[in-house]
Amino acid sequence: MRSPALVQVTGPLMPFVEGFRVRLELLGYAPEPRAVHLRLMAHLSSWLDERGLDSLALSASVVDGFVVDRRVAGHRDARSVRSLRPLLEYLREIGVTPLLRRQRADGPVEAVLADYADHLLHERGLAASTVQRSTDLVRPFLAAAAAGGTLDLESLTAADVIAFMLARTESTSPATVQRTGTALRSLLQFLQLQGKTTSSLVGAVPTAANWKLVGIPKYLTREQVAMLLASCDPVTVVGRRDAAILILLARLGLRAGEVAGLRLEDIDWRRGEITVRGKGNRHERLPLPADVGEAVVTYLSGARPTRVAVREVFVGARAPRRALTSGAVTQAVARASRRCGLETIYAHRLRHTAATGMLHAGASLEEIGQVLRHQHTLTTATYAKVDHAGLRALARPWPGEAA
Repeated sequence: MRSPALVQVTGPLMPFVEGFRVRLELLGYAPEPRAVHLRLMAHLSSWLDERGLDSLALSASVVDGFVVDRRVAGHRDARSVRSLRPLLEYLREIGVTPLLRRQRADGPVEAVLADYADHLLHERGLAASTVQRSTDLVRPFLAAAAAGGTLDLESLTAADVIAFMLARTESTSPATVQRTGTALRSLLQFLQLQGKTTSSLVGAVPTAANWKLVGIPKYLTREQVAMLLASCDPVTVVGRRDAAILILLARLGLRAGEVAGLRLEDIDWRRGEITVRGKGNRHERLPLPADVGEAVVTYLSGARPTRVAVREVFVGARAPRRALTSGAVTQAVARASRRCGLETIYAHRLRHTAATGMLHAGASLEEIGQVLRHQHTLTTATYAKVDHAGLRALARPWPGEAA
């Protein structure tokens, strides 16, 4: 086994080798994988040096060329761009290589979408993930308008807009249709502001029927929550981590993204509070119950690595140790439910569970809304449907039933 300390890097990447060694250690890589990544760095640095290139030349096409040459040379490991991800991320973070962007297919549709994305990012200040989702939703609309090879936006009509939305209703869920309508209105407004369409077509986008509060919230019983927690092995790192995740979801009603985004500095142990980074970039404080705090302490003190490159509380159990995503939090709930023999459930079911638990304990809807951080009272009102005792008092006797 070759030691990472013995790997020598020459060429344009040599000044960054020590920092990369530290980063690999913080990501949780064992010595042998660290040595593999450092040897890959050495090979890339030599390859760049032979071609008279520096780190700023690491575009997507240059990286692709390096990978191809590595395959041709017969290397049996690190034969994909994915193998370079830790190195490229590190170089990008310290500012010595540009953000790698792969060029999309050329064409009028992508040109319009690029301008639209730039508008959303810089004029409206939307998050990159929101911009990506919006452009993906409206791409089929522009593609249909460019079916003949050219994109004639001035010839768009209300009929084209309606036909596109009707087609969406046949292939996607009501919620997706609703989001598509919102994105399409935004795009059409942008096109008019840019002078690419002569008249406003925003009013032609039909409103999608997606009524809220029509269903009854599904939740777990106390016994089922106890089963979920008991299914987490307290001996293993993953078991202690997942137990802390589950109790945060079930007791405080946090969203999966809020648990994933929880940082070490968000926990005020002295005051017994946590700061929740919620929707709309809102930061709100919640009390930290004793049992929740104990589960988090058990994870932090005995399972979470002491040296990692991120500040998030919950990280992966294997290298590279990165912060968990909201999807990983949701999957932790799904795995626990399957271990218990329950139907597969996801994180939001535990948010409903926390709300109904507070309701059955005598909390008012207003108090529940404050804990769940709802912006609108109507959102919390859906939990009135599971307040059977309260509803029973309002029910009128059935005709013919004894008073």
